[in-house]
Amino acid sequence: MKFQKLNISPNQSLQNAGFDWLLGEDTLPYINNELVIVTEKEAENYYEAVNELYEMFIEAAQHVIDNEKFAELGIPEELIELVKYSWENDKNWHLYGRFDLSGGLDGKPIQLIEFNADTATCIPETSTVQWASLKANGLDESSQFNTLYESLVNQFRELRNQNPHFEPTLLISTMEGYPEDDTNMKILGEAAEEAGFEVDFEHIENVEFSAIEGIYKQNIQDGSFTKYDFWFKLVPWEYIGWDEPELAEILTQIVKQGKTVVMNPAYTLLFQSKGILKILWELYPNHPLLLATDNKPLTGKPCVQKVLFGREGANVKILSESGVSLAKTEGEYEEQNVIYQEYTEFLTDNTGNYYQAGVFFAGEGAGLSFRRGGKIIDNKAQFCGHLVV
Repeated sequence: MKFQKLNISPNQSLQNAGFDWLLGEDTLPYINNELVIVTEKEAENYYEAVNELYEMFIEAAQHVIDNEKFAELGIPEELIELVKYSWENDKNWHLYGRFDLSGGLDGKPIQLIEFNADTATCIPETSTVQWASLKANGLDESSQFNTLYESLVNQFRELRNQNPHFEPTLLISTMEGYPEDDTNMKILGEAAEEAGFEVDFEHIENVEFSAIEGIYKQNIQDGSFTKYDFWFKLVPWEYIGWDEPELAEILTQIVKQGKTVVMNPAYTLLFQSKGILKILWELYPNHPLLLATDNKPLTGKPCVQKVLFGREGANVKILSESGVSLAKTEGEYEEQNVIYQEYTEFLTDNTGNYYQAGVFFAGEGAGLSFRRGGKIIDNKAQFCGHLVV
């Protein structure tokens, strides 16, 4: 791997933009002060890989629905009806997601690790911070595979075109107490506004849901309610299914009755479940973009044990060929079912750091970045931008 050292650190521009949570306190700064060097051909390969993978995910999701494999993917029963309905009726309303990949540089093959299809973050880092780092250091701002913001604007425009009978009013919701989520949604809201939406924000705890009327926010000053025809929630669908079954039922009725367009649609839960990695391998055995995956340890191969809906690298184990644990992370998902994916080593630098590529998909491949950490990329990993040469 090769790197471009930044003479001007991104820290000051992050502070100016109010992205204080990216700077790190008593820890390494989250934003790394180096850019990963990527050739034009390597960038093109990442783009083509995620476009192909997305088509494969569509086929895999159809297979799950046709064969009623929801339990295998761990889909909450309370959401199956909405997953099916959204697949048939909201197929083109998947706003964005992010593929996590190994390889892609130094001749190493690109291979799928997983797809963060429902509530992917790293939007401000990918769309804004790495671009600003080029500009601040006098580098060519176009020398990146990074059209994420423009692609989000295009996705919102297409969403309006597909739904002309809905008012372009968008409410964006996160869970309270997660400032990084709020910052991600700020960028998303700016893209929606550029596409002609009226945008508002409210934590999900304060949103009003009616199976008959739709989704509302109450005005604190006069007690009135504002209805929104579009709702984006940075709240995982599985959390709603597990913890809020009544809300799952209300949202099912809201969507089926055409009261509100909910994004990302419920069917992205199929993409989000790591159980679909096994389905992909069954449908596309030995495909060069995939790693062998099963619901039991792989015979004679080191593999990675993952829970179906783990996040940020939690509850992951790397197992040797004989099943001995070589590395693991703790987390709150230990009661979930697991899959076993063939182990592949991430890209490495000469100091022993590991790099996982992340490529956003928003209608097409839209933005590359890297996360740097240990053998298991978790919530302590650093963000690394890139430079195309």
